[in-house]
Amino acid sequence: MKKIFFAFILLLTGCVSIPENITPVHNFNVERYLGKWYEIARLDHSFERGLTSVTAEYSLSSDGGLRVINRGYSPKGNKWKEIEGRGYFVKSKDEGFLKVSFFGPFYGSYIIIDLDKKNYSYALVCGPDKSYLWILARSPQIDDHLKKLLIARAKAWGFETEKLVFAPQDK
Repeated sequence: MKKIFFAFILLLTGCVSIPENITPVHNFNVERYLGKWYEIARLDHSFERGLTSVTAEYSLSSDGGLRVINRGYSPKGNKWKEIEGRGYFVKSKDEGFLKVSFFGPFYGSYIIIDLDKKNYSYALVCGPDKSYLWILARSPQIDDHLKKLLIARAKAWGFETEKLVFAPQDK
């Protein structure tokens, strides 16, 4: 029984980690981060596979955390898919390192590793390992120069940027 409990605890805490050589942004301002973000690119995972027009919307929740609504359009199913989650800062509110859950007690890392600190117009976000990566922006498209810059930064940090999915924002 002790082994099962220990394995369960490891499972719950194992996904809230930071990949090697990755540092969350500091001097983070959650109020400026709130609102809608458009997914420009992502490393593919089953929970978003095939979706287009993906957005994430962040708001403050009554318990001091964040309410997260992820939404995307499935052309195959001809319908919108939406999921609501919650997020909490892992260390301090001025560090872009959160744990986010969409499935009960199971949390995963949400690490903001690059951010337009002047305007909060783009963000580069990863998960607990380097198989998770998102390029987010406040508008449905970003200019090619910025896109190439963010991809180059992610590649330098060891992400497999050649596998990025650029789903359209057409809905």
